[in-house]
Amino acid sequence: MIKFLDLQKINEQHASELKKVAAEVIDSGWFLLGQKLKTFEQKLASYTKVENAIGVANGLDALRLILKGYIELGIMSEGDEVIVPANTYIASLLAITDNGLKPILIEPNLETFNLDISKLESKLTSKTKAIMVVHLYGRVCWSTELEEFAKKHNLKIIEDNAQAIGATWNGIKTGNLGDAAGFSFYPGKNLGALGDSGAVTTKDFDLAKVVRAIANYGSLEKYVNDYQGLNSRMDEIQAAFLSVKLDFIDKENNRRREIAEYYISNINNPKVTLPTIDNANEHVWHLFVIRLDKRDDLKKYLEKNKIQTLIHYPIPPHKQKCYPYLNNLSLPITEKIHEEVLSLPISPVMTNEEIKSVVDVVNSF
Repeated sequence: MIKFLDLQKINEQHASELKKVAAEVIDSGWFLLGQKLKTFEQKLASYTKVENAIGVANGLDALRLILKGYIELGIMSEGDEVIVPANTYIASLLAITDNGLKPILIEPNLETFNLDISKLESKLTSKTKAIMVVHLYGRVCWSTELEEFAKKHNLKIIEDNAQAIGATWNGIKTGNLGDAAGFSFYPGKNLGALGDSGAVTTKDFDLAKVVRAIANYGSLEKYVNDYQGLNSRMDEIQAAFLSVKLDFIDKENNRRREIAEYYISNINNPKVTLPTIDNANEHVWHLFVIRLDKRDDLKKYLEKNKIQTLIHYPIPPHKQKCYPYLNNLSLPITEKIHEEVLSLPISPVMTNEEIKSVVDVVNSF
């Protein structure tokens, strides 16, 4: 079986170092808010070339904390609107609604799967305070037009960077493009922890200070609570693991690019629509997502041939039961994407033989 993502094999590459740093944490007796976290935050800030990085419990909390921070700073208030791509993972919306803000869904570009920047003007109201761009599947969602639109209308740009660590736009890494960014280090991400973890990056020192406090019960000084905060802290062991693995992220992203290039060059089944990319650095291929009418049939065919695939995502956010007031929205491009997409295996530990096998089976469908 060709696994969709072989996490055991991915982490085996770093096993000796991971075990070493885990032992260091255990022996230290310090498990939260210690030196391992500080080291990782410094390494992430240096990697993204952004001034502030704050380790938090997970990627959803990273986005929640950014928005909550803006509310505490008086930049947003309950009922304000945040524009967000309609085909994103549910976490993007959960972060917005959890803060009493309103998600305004915008259709994606069918070719890139990312937010269609040309449609921003049509969604703008007096309540719009931010645009949440999602670098979906590992592809940068950015443009000069986006920057100019946000500046003209005094909007914050928040990056949902859960899937695109290491991608760049004009030499600038994701996580350093907008006003603030949320990272996820869920185990299956390009930079994956061995458990849940996330981070916030921002150039805004005021926001960074508030986010750091809110994530620790609203406190910067023990037993002094300036905000009604959360408990959202990256623990020392996950910080230590991530510090080890961050050193290899560019190498592993480049391997993902090689696999994607091979897929694009060699999959020639006319039923399949392949992703395309003009600038290789703008995609880190967290997922390699194809489209076709008979998606479910191909998925079964690949499984029969011992190739694991996944669907990201079978149900769009506006059709989920948790958002009944969105269920009647008509978003045909988003719905088409969710009905047709299939994610092929792609990871830095795939062998050339496995990659060729995937291509051969897709072509024979």
